[in-house]
Amino acid sequence: MQDYNYVWANCFEITLELSCCKYPPTSELQQEWENNRESLLAFIEKVVHIGVKGFVRDAVTEAGLENATIVVAGIAHNITAGK
Repeated sequence: MQDYNYVWANCFEITLELSCCKYPPTSELQQEWENNRESLLAFIEKVVHIGVKGFVRDAVTEAGLENATIVVAGIAHNITAGK
């Protein structure tokens, strides 16, 4: 699903593995959260402002442009603006 969303929906998803145990017992979930809370929040604070965000507008009329292709040199994945 992550690959599909990246290619077709301009959405970059990640998976975070918190322990070696794939299915920890319910009784251990609170401790897993406490063990990883600060690291998760630090990660979110770090990546939330990385990248480009905003509106694609016509240079003359400043009207929004739908479905504009955004190309960045050196990156082989173009992004298409929404509505």
